[in-house]
Amino acid sequence: MREIIYPKVTLVGAGPGDPELITLKAILALNTADVVLYDALIDPVLLKHAPETALKVFVGKRVGKHSLPQEDTNQLCVSMAKKHGHVVRLKGGDPFVFGRGSEEIDYIESFGVSTYVVPGITSSIAVPAMAGIPVTKRGVSESFWVITGTTSARKLSNDVRLAAQSSATVVILMGTQKLPEIVAVYKNSGKDNLPIAIIQNGTTRDEKITAGVIGDILPKAQGNQVQSPAIIIVGEVVRESLKLAEVYREAILVDTQANRP
Repeated sequence: MREIIYPKVTLVGAGPGDPELITLKAILALNTADVVLYDALIDPVLLKHAPETALKVFVGKRVGKHSLPQEDTNQLCVSMAKKHGHVVRLKGGDPFVFGRGSEEIDYIESFGVSTYVVPGITSSIAVPAMAGIPVTKRGVSESFWVITGTTSARKLSNDVRLAAQSSATVVILMGTQKLPEIVAVYKNSGKDNLPIAIIQNGTTRDEKITAGVIGDILPKAQGNQVQSPAIIIVGEVVRESLKLAEVYREAILVDTQANRP
């Protein structure tokens, strides 16, 4: 007798990079997967949570290095579910924070395939936290913005200009290629001395932090050869990190010496 297939797709957030920062619910979903479709930022060790018999298919993409177009990935979710059963769509961070998770759910559901979402720990909060940067702190920052650095039109989001006028912490994802434009926006708002940090490969062994102020971050980023994936954090909360304390002590010392009569 032919086995009955019950198609289902579970959209799973894998967390910010460190494979230990995945939720128990995500691991349990992987445990029952017939197919795992995973992105570029997924640590391969996470695939060990899936059965050995499960198909593991890479569908990820990085800046300038596309594997499968989004439309093909959507179609693959549906076809694999109908052919094999339970598909786990494993995405970095949280699938609903600039992860196009909602688009995938809409497409899959339109074919009558049931879906389920397992939220992930978003890198927009976890990466700064692991570097000792709180996105909010009493008396320092009352709110935070999470903004995509590059829109679907490949332009800098207009929200960066709005956020630069506030005292909120601003976390920019996918913004390293737009760093000169971001700096220009803050300079135009008269915020040359506002702290900024760029965290590359956050929460992983390859993490690299470049910190300074708006006025000097461009040469620092160039000197450190900052590349994607990286997160940009702008705001006074950056000074709160003990890891970065020396950077800002040196900056204060330089300012003091420069202002001496």
